[in-house]
Amino acid sequence: MSQVEQSTQAPAPRGNRRRARLLGLLIFVVLAAAIAYGLYYFLVARFYEDTDDAYVNGDIVQITPQIVGTVVAVRAEDTQRVEAGQPLVVLDDADAKVTLQQAEASLAQAVRQVRTVYVNNNAYAAGVNERRSDLARAQADLRRRQQIAQTGAVSSEEIAHARDAVASAQAALTAAEQQLASNQALTAQTRIENHPNVLLAAAKVRDAYLNVARTTLPAPLAGYVAKRAVQVGQRVAPGNALMAIIPLNSVWVDANFKEVQLRHMRVGQPVTLTADLYGGDVEYHGRVVGFSAGTGSAFSLLPAQNATGNWIKVVQRLPVRIALDPRELSAHPLRVGLSMQAEVDVRNEQGDALNRSAATVHQTDVFARYGADADAEIARIIAENAGSTARASR
Repeated sequence: MSQVEQSTQAPAPRGNRRRARLLGLLIFVVLAAAIAYGLYYFLVARFYEDTDDAYVNGDIVQITPQIVGTVVAVRAEDTQRVEAGQPLVVLDDADAKVTLQQAEASLAQAVRQVRTVYVNNNAYAAGVNERRSDLARAQADLRRRQQIAQTGAVSSEEIAHARDAVASAQAALTAAEQQLASNQALTAQTRIENHPNVLLAAAKVRDAYLNVARTTLPAPLAGYVAKRAVQVGQRVAPGNALMAIIPLNSVWVDANFKEVQLRHMRVGQPVTLTADLYGGDVEYHGRVVGFSAGTGSAFSLLPAQNATGNWIKVVQRLPVRIALDPRELSAHPLRVGLSMQAEVDVRNEQGDALNRSAATVHQTDVFARYGADADAEIARIIAENAGSTARASR
């Protein structure tokens, strides 16, 4: 072999060794990465379930009228914050006030009529006493005539007239007693303020008063106005959606996890969330408070009919409700519908698989004063028209 051929073939073994070393290094890096990932998965990753199919949700309180009317004022606009009890929409109250005035007049009339019934008890009782006196006088006249009838001083015809006078007085007494009993039946075990006739008229006043109060639509709770659809001059009816109030201080997150991710998920587990609105620099800390009773497809408008046999299996997702920290919400407000990313720490599986806590009560006392104001107005009308008879009937 020539010297030129030897110089050409000599570098070949060195190149193979270099490739072998690189290949060995690559295999080592892959194995190291696999081992590192395996350790990370078994020590950390397998205790967390995450999804980016999560959205902010919240109460959307629809403002709807309870009576028919024409809108004369709108006192709130989209994006504005309103407080509980703040007037939002005002309807024309002219017709309602006329009806209230009629009802109040009917109540006053009913009170005076019932007052007269109570007063008549005394009058009828006096009439009964008068008829008893007439009967006693007629009976005494009859006895005197019967005592002297044998002397011939009194004729038989006069005695017959005396007997007729007694019978007439007895009939008059019976009629007076029945009249008194009839009137007492109207007042027995009642006072003017709780007499059936007064209660009926008072109920009509209460109904009319509530209709007047309902011409002003207040905010049932504090929140932000959204979806305002009402306009001044619009004719509205019960059930028409005029606007919505959203309390952003009590929103939550609905995270839709795959069914295979729910195996170790329990109520009470901590959740770390980020919002696309603020990015990864702002973290929210919440907890799992419940699981939906069905998957999204089960509650869809057209649920899948898998029993037909012509179907394709799709991994289902189940909404998981996540409560947020109110202080974090106050510092970084969220809006309904915003996208979120949620990561649940599933290491602690001591919680329930379903929410067993007591039912949450949502209520407002904004409308409670309507009934109290109506009762105060009814009491005023009764007091003004009952006079001293109301005190006497107690």
